[in-house]
Amino acid sequence: MVVDDSVVVRGLIARWLTEAGQFDVVTTAANGRIAVDALERFQPDIVLLDLEMPEMDGVAALPLLLKRQPGIKVIVISTLTQRNAEISLKCLSLGAVDYLAKPEGSRQVSTSEDFRRDLIEKLNAHAGSRGRVMRSTMSAGASVVRSAVKPILTRPQYLLIGASTGGPRAIEEVLTGLGPVLQRIPILIVQHMPPMFTTVFADHLRALLGVRACEPRDGEPIVPGTIFVAPGGRHMGISPGPAQPVIRLDDSAPVNFCRPAVDVLFRDAASVFGSAALGVVLTGMGSDGTHGARALVGAGATVLAQDEATSTVWGMPGGVAKAGLAHDILPLEAIGPALKGYITGSNP
Repeated sequence: MVVDDSVVVRGLIARWLTEAGQFDVVTTAANGRIAVDALERFQPDIVLLDLEMPEMDGVAALPLLLKRQPGIKVIVISTLTQRNAEISLKCLSLGAVDYLAKPEGSRQVSTSEDFRRDLIEKLNAHAGSRGRVMRSTMSAGASVVRSAVKPILTRPQYLLIGASTGGPRAIEEVLTGLGPVLQRIPILIVQHMPPMFTTVFADHLRALLGVRACEPRDGEPIVPGTIFVAPGGRHMGISPGPAQPVIRLDDSAPVNFCRPAVDVLFRDAASVFGSAALGVVLTGMGSDGTHGARALVGAGATVLAQDEATSTVWGMPGGVAKAGLAHDILPLEAIGPALKGYITGSNP
């Protein structure tokens, strides 16, 4: 179901999805009220939900949609503003599975190949995820998968996290699980997000965790007790620096169709940090992070991956796991405690 107050946008998206061949657009709606009322009749698997609409906007409609049809996947769509970025992240906390930034105005939407491609990719990823949901507590029977990769004896000094679809909520849970250990180590995050979204996400992490979290500047020293969030639209890497490692930002070509890319961060970390790095690949579509994880393992670093059952989409962590590059493949709830053990040296 496509929910947008613009008849042009509704028609465009419906046509794109029909032409893609993998989807049936069962209905469209001009506002949240119409969408909620249509839910029982059409029972869509996925709802594309615009945020800004008359009568009932996306934020008001979201909890009603989830209540009437538990398990439905809602992807919120909004124009690229800081306010909409804040609202989109709020929607993720309320149960939306993903977000998508759209160009402003019907004309820009109709001519944006990037928006069309991102829309189809996200829908394909969620259509293939078989209704997995994240759990806030350890599920019964959840298992820890031990990899054949040899255990690492070096205590890590730098934590690197890569994520995409479903990542904001997963990152929150992992970092919350670190507790006071957050102050002992620098944390570098690549979360696939557009500009402004990464700014808002860094602000959210700072408020949630009570530690410094920011989009770094180029050349900024990498120091403990700080969370560095790669800015949307720019790669975040690492350079040795004159006295200590520093952040490197650049606008080079996308890697794995992504900028920022996890592979860029991981490869630099393998070169600069070596075995002192600790890499984590969380939920996300695509394969970004696999090549970088190979570089990290080759440098003697530790790599963990989120398991399939707790991933919104098991693309990125699945790629690392299937390549045999993960030291542990863990449920989301177990990753924070495991990281704490590696950082403090208390893991078996």
